[in-house]
Amino acid sequence: MSWEGWSVFALFWVVFVTSPGPNAVNCIQTGMSAGFLRALWGVLGILTQALLFLTLSAAGVTALLIHSPTGFLIAKILGAGFLLWLGIRNWRAASRPLAMAHAASGSIYTRAFLIATINPKSVAGYLAAFSQFVMPNVPIWSQMRVIVPTALCITAASYITYTALGALLGRAALGAVANLWVRRVLAVCFLVYGVALGATALP
Repeated sequence: MSWEGWSVFALFWVVFVTSPGPNAVNCIQTGMSAGFLRALWGVLGILTQALLFLTLSAAGVTALLIHSPTGFLIAKILGAGFLLWLGIRNWRAASRPLAMAHAASGSIYTRAFLIATINPKSVAGYLAAFSQFVMPNVPIWSQMRVIVPTALCITAASYITYTALGALLGRAALGAVANLWVRRVLAVCFLVYGVALGATALP
């Protein structure tokens, strides 16, 4: 991959992973509820998903999925339902006192991995990256040696920042009302994303 090609890919990936979405909302909420260090398990979950999707994309599996109407429809429905469930659960929990580090590391990791994996926007983004930036006349795995470290470093920097933002909000002495509404706004974001995904599944 040339320097120019790498620069374009890196810029694309910065935009892709820093645009607010379900991953960012989950990182902020986990940082608020579990604290910065413990919430990094969620960033690890997102990085695991990123590595998995990068590998699948290189093997052509992502392209197969996005061109399968049935598979893509199932992904949209599952993604929408899971995000709606998270939104409702988090809205109901917002009125309760914020408990630090109440979730086990495994559950933080699994939740982040699932949110990243079942979001159809993720599939479309990885497909776009490979269809536009991978050079067909160069062995794919030699390009992966450049693409994978670049994508993972940018992804980690983005979601560590979101996690730190959430941890700062959780530790700042916010009033009860302010803290309630911050948490409910994040819950509404999950609901909005769920409805948006569900709407794209309709004819």
